[in-house]
Amino acid sequence: MSLNGTVNKTGILLLICGGAAAFGWQTPALQGPLIIAPLLGALVLCLVGTFKPSTAPFVAPGYAALEGLVLGAISGLINVRYPGIVANAVLLTFAVLALFLFLYATRIVRVTNGMKVAIIAATGAVFVVYMIDMVLGLFHVHVPFLYSNGALGIGISLLVCGIAAFNFFLDFDAIEGYIRSGSPKYMEWYSGMALLVTLVWLYLEILRLLSKLQDRR
Repeated sequence: MSLNGTVNKTGILLLICGGAAAFGWQTPALQGPLIIAPLLGALVLCLVGTFKPSTAPFVAPGYAALEGLVLGAISGLINVRYPGIVANAVLLTFAVLALFLFLYATRIVRVTNGMKVAIIAATGAVFVVYMIDMVLGLFHVHVPFLYSNGALGIGISLLVCGIAAFNFFLDFDAIEGYIRSGSPKYMEWYSGMALLVTLVWLYLEILRLLSKLQDRR
């Protein structure tokens, strides 16, 4: 595993995801169906790649393609209601990625064990809340602050965006550790997929935050 190889694999996954997203964006008639089935497929592939990293060269491109379809469909639907919001969300997402990469590469921020535990705990808490909301959604009930455009709702969205962004530090630190320990080449695909997962999460959270801010106008 090498840094250049990881960068290249990540770039390939981003291109696949972007191409699939463009298809989802440009086919309004399919945007509804393109959310549920591809989302479930992407989740399955992500879990397979996570628990069996040696499969990453095969499942990572598939995950990127399916996730791209989902993102394109969601973005298309949201952009109808909030014109221009998607472009802003994309720019902000990559700006945050660039900022956190700079902070990590220059060692302005150092990833300590304490930081890792805090980020993992915070991410786990967000996951639990989202799972609770999903279960409640089956009974047409939702966790209120997740969708509120009031001060609390926006504050929660900002917090979740921050937690998502801090996961970049975990990804960068893991990649550096894999390279240092001489991990096999398939870990390049695994690391690229991990970065893409974080990037997708951050993008969706920023999209949610911008939507709330638009509703306040």
